Amino acid sequence: MKTEDRTEHITEPTPVQRTGHRRDLAAAGAGVVLVTAAAVIGRAIENADHTLYVHWPPLLASWYPHIGPGTAAAPVVAAAVVAYGPVLAVRLRWRTLLLSCYAASLAWVFSLALIDGWGRGLAERLTTKHEYLRVIGRFDDIGAALHGFTDHILIGPPGNWPAHVAGHPPGATLTFVLLDRIGLGGGAWAGVWCIVTGATAAVAALVAVRTVADEHTARRAAPFVVLAPVAVWAGASADGYFTAVAAWSVTLLALAATRTVRSPAAAALGAGLLFGLVCYLSYGLTLIALLLVAVLVLTRTARPLPLVALGALVVPAAFTLAGFNWWEAYQLLLKRYSQGAGGFRPYSYWVWANLACTAIAVGPATLAGLRRTAAGAPGAALGLRTGATAPRQRLVLLVSVALLTLLAADLSGMSKAETERIWQPFILWLLPATALLPARGRRGWLAAQAVVALAVNHLLWTGW
Repeated sequence: MKTEDRTEHITEPTPVQRTGHRRDLAAAGAGVVLVTAAAVIGRAIENADHTLYVHWPPLLASWYPHIGPGTAAAPVVAAAVVAYGPVLAVRLRWRTLLLSCYAASLAWVFSLALIDGWGRGLAERLTTKHEYLRVIGRFDDIGAALHGFTDHILIGPPGNWPAHVAGHPPGATLTFVLLDRIGLGGGAWAGVWCIVTGATAAVAALVAVRTVADEHTARRAAPFVVLAPVAVWAGASADGYFTAVAAWSVTLLALAATRTVRSPAAAALGAGLLFGLVCYLSYGLTLIALLLVAVLVLTRTARPLPLVALGALVVPAAFTLAGFNWWEAYQLLLKRYSQGAGGFRPYSYWVWANLACTAIAVGPATLAGLRRTAAGAPGAALGLRTGATAPRQRLVLLVSVALLTLLAADLSGMSKAETERIWQPFILWLLPATALLPARGRRGWLAAQAVVALAVNHLLWTGW
């Protein structure tokens, strides 16, 4: 397709897109109301009985206005994406656009992290008492550490794991152990690893949207996937790395299912391998299976399933042979969760306050896009039943499944607080809903996204 054709196709809104602006603003306003309610009610609960275990509800953060090296850089990155993102998303060649999105995502996450400074914003994030790097020395014998991993999950016995180590399968910790083994030890390398790998999630999401829906839709979403407030929590966070692994699993399956890659068999094996890995990075990310199923339903094929299943067995088999029992560890984690803050945080508050955290992380533009997703869901479901879905409807269905996946995590009660960080792998798939916003006003929505991220990062000291 010629550039001129693409430009005309994207900049001319359809009749449906000419309506709904006030409802979009109302959806964003509803997000503000939800966050305000979570903050006011959360403060009252915390003042009364101190059971929330957060200093600035609903976020795990403290009020701490500050500036840092990233204060100059982050607004420049944001301004560049707002000013040029929508135009470049139309005009650049597809591969160039993907590279540009990766570069912009890297710049956005790095600059936001550096608002907190090099040490506290990046190099020291993964070295605190709750983090993975505190136990690197205990993995000198990896086989023995894996075999005895479950012995140290519960609080009480000597040598129990720090919170994040105990709260995840050993694949998460082993990642940083292996980085240390190849000479990339320490908090700085760990932080850089998480950001550099995590930023690829934006590319994965765009490739998947292009494959499942179409290129036009992916191009419309591109600036918003880059300039999302969730980037505040992606910097030097292992969950950013987890997000990328999960995202590429979904994307490779989409490529395999549609056979739009040179080797669909290799893509299917890769999708399964990454899904198996992500299950050993985070227990909760087994829910990514719902998105994998959604891809197969949307592409109307089960052809990749045998190879996906074969690939998905590799990592579990390796860890099982090494002596780690995933199910036993998960059962012990449930007990560990009740021993810590999770056992005291009230479900009645967090079951809806978690959604306030999500509203902040996705930003007002995504909330408006989700409003349009909800409006289009009945028609998309009907189209799926009749076998005639337009690209816009396939996007609606993909985003809807992502939202249902997030809600399942919420209702489980295993995600009380800190979801602005923990739910990054699900939040990623909500961001493409912004492709449903009309061309007019897109820069305003992008600016609103940037303002939320900059305000949070400058006014609050966010925790992990």
